[in-house]
Amino acid sequence: MAPRILLARHGQTEWSRSGKHTGRTDVPLLEEGRRGAKLLGERLHRPPFDGLPDAEVRTSPLLRARETCELAGFGERAAGWDALMEWDYGAYEGLTPDDIQAVRPGWLIWRDGVPGGESLAEVTARADEVVAWARSADRDVLVFAHGHVLRSIGARWLGLPIDFAARIRLSPTSLSVLGWAYGEPALDSWNDLGHLAGQVY
Repeated sequence: MAPRILLARHGQTEWSRSGKHTGRTDVPLLEEGRRGAKLLGERLHRPPFDGLPDAEVRTSPLLRARETCELAGFGERAAGWDALMEWDYGAYEGLTPDDIQAVRPGWLIWRDGVPGGESLAEVTARADEVVAWARSADRDVLVFAHGHVLRSIGARWLGLPIDFAARIRLSPTSLSVLGWAYGEPALDSWNDLGHLAGQVY
């Protein structure tokens, strides 16, 4: 079986709710984020996933991703991995897109990057490292991480430049699956929030 990579974005935090760029700041989950993480875990332990017994699990070491991983029931199986940390936003840490647009009109992170943080090339290299690891053996992998780095992994899985990630949004507590179609890398599903149906989120 060709390996797939399942991407779980962390649950809702105060900063993600308000749209603040949350790179390396260790923000905890809100209660709704904790509830969403448990619902995600319940989904991953039902068919067709059945707990992914043969999958290798890794998580960003940042608190919001680790909490999501643990609440979803994969904490004991997961290894922390710095490659899954969120983009280092440098001077833009804690700012919303509107804050940044006020001083830098027309700014787009996927094109213009951030001052004092990681470059586009550095984020691309980390995403490529994750993709290479995911494809390294005949087993699925499950990762718990963050919006921008997971979108970067999605773009690079498809063999596209990182700026493609601007076109594939990702919500908190979402589940995405990257797989194969006709021998080529493909999006099996993206930004799936079915496990949150009926929740106030």
